[in-house]
Amino acid sequence: MGTHIIPRPTDTRDILDAVRRIVRTLHEASRASQKTHGLSGAQLFVLQTLADSPGLSLNALADRTHTHQSSVSTVVSRLAEHGLVLRAAAADDGRRLELRVSAEGRRLAARAPGAAQARLIEAIARLPAGRRRTLARALHELTTTMELTGRAPVMFFDNPDRKGRRVTRG
Repeated sequence: MGTHIIPRPTDTRDILDAVRRIVRTLHEASRASQKTHGLSGAQLFVLQTLADSPGLSLNALADRTHTHQSSVSTVVSRLAEHGLVLRAAAADDGRRLELRVSAEGRRLAARAPGAAQARLIEAIARLPAGRRRTLARALHELTTTMELTGRAPVMFFDNPDRKGRRVTRG
């Protein structure tokens, strides 16, 4: 017979409590962003990332936000529809599209609090490399065991099925 390890109840609870805190923070920040600025948390995160690094390509923005290109493309499209992000051919290569924040987008990004996703990324980056690898492996194993690896990951609290309406507030 093989050895079956049963996790201590406190380990499971500690893990779930940590996940709950992260998800709650991301959810609350997204709701506050939607209420105050009319943008989802994902839209605010992308807008602030672009404001900090104008002229990024879609692939570079996906890298910067640690998100799949198709997910960030959906968010950029919504921001462009609202006139917050502008797309233009790169001066050095007309085949490459550069993304820039409009004047209205810059004002919004500047007055909004920092996106919760940015805080999560910064916290992960501060972990020692070995701990990051261990965390990545453990989370991959967890999602594999839950049979979630076939699902496309989307940006936190961006509902691709809902159009979302931008509300401008002073």
